[in-house]
Amino acid sequence: MMAVNRYRLRTLAKAGNRGAKLAEWLLSNTDKLLGVILLGNNLINAAAASLVTIIAFRMFGQNEMALTLSTLAVTFLILVFSEVTPKVIGASYPDRIAPAASFVLAPMLRLTYPAIWFVNLFVQRLLWLLRLKPSATENSMGVEELRTLLTESGNFMPAQHRGILMNLFDLEQITVDDVMRPRGQIEAIDINGGLEEIIHQLATSHHSRLPVYEGEPNNVVGMLHVRRVLAHIHEEDFDLAALREALREPYFIPSGTNLYTQLEQFQAIRQSVGLVVDEYGELLGLVTLEDILEEIVGEFASLRPGGQEPGLPQEDGSYLVEGAISLRELNRKLKLELPVDGARTLNGLILDRLEAMPEPGVSVMIAGYPMEIVQVHGRMVKTARIGARRATGNSSP
Repeated sequence: MMAVNRYRLRTLAKAGNRGAKLAEWLLSNTDKLLGVILLGNNLINAAAASLVTIIAFRMFGQNEMALTLSTLAVTFLILVFSEVTPKVIGASYPDRIAPAASFVLAPMLRLTYPAIWFVNLFVQRLLWLLRLKPSATENSMGVEELRTLLTESGNFMPAQHRGILMNLFDLEQITVDDVMRPRGQIEAIDINGGLEEIIHQLATSHHSRLPVYEGEPNNVVGMLHVRRVLAHIHEEDFDLAALREALREPYFIPSGTNLYTQLEQFQAIRQSVGLVVDEYGELLGLVTLEDILEEIVGEFASLRPGGQEPGLPQEDGSYLVEGAISLRELNRKLKLELPVDGARTLNGLILDRLEAMPEPGVSVMIAGYPMEIVQVHGRMVKTARIGARRATGNSSP
């Protein structure tokens, strides 16, 4: 009864299994269940000991030898037939035995309820004196227990489904900063750039929505639905004023918001794109609903519009990678194990380890991966070569 899988029992009970319903009711009253089991157990054991002693006295006389033999015999019989064997069977097949045993235990509980109530009265007073407060028996699980359960589910669950559920648990530990497109990679429109230039940018854009700024990228004045605007660009009265009227209020996301909270926010306000800003209102990046979904279900089959492969494979087994790529995306797509608890991009990770300005040809070992700076743009690593993992330990230039 105690070893039965509570969740499987609950499933059977919901399906209408009468034995499972009785077992679930008994387990919800653990003190009474233990009372009826132990009452019967002790009565039978005591009666068996007395009976064997009487039989031994009648067969061998009332002497110490008869008493010793009867004690040994009843101990052996109780251990084998009443304790070890049935409990091993019960522990091995609890889901089959518990519902069946409930048909016996439930009537016994009702029959002996006065005696059990009287015994439990003393038990409760004793627990009160010992300052012990037994909690309700709930077979509850925390997040870590559920992780362990999923990890050990083996062939009972497809690996892909197990991976999705594991990713769901991580949504509260991952923030929008980890999955956003950095500010330098955001395609945006400067409303002061001239109407012809804006129309050309709209016509060649691969995105459905674009942020619009005025003067400098931090001054975002709205979001533009590209297809809706393209449908009106040939109208005579289409001008910058009409373009401004087509703008929608931008949605800003505080830096550090976890993905689970942000997923709920996207659902509540029916948005799919948000701009990540820091505590001073500075634009940090852009995050979409697709970015969050990819953290749950993995990479989608097709590349995003205008997207690129994260790394160009080389003949020697290394990869040529853009420095601006997100470390989480790099780990996911190339099956790497780069640390993600600090820098967000490959460029940031290399600069953190170098602690100096990057120069082409400089190499560094990070998390066991040899990395060579191939191309530098200003103070940033534009392109790097990542080799196969060689060793673990502290990274060093």
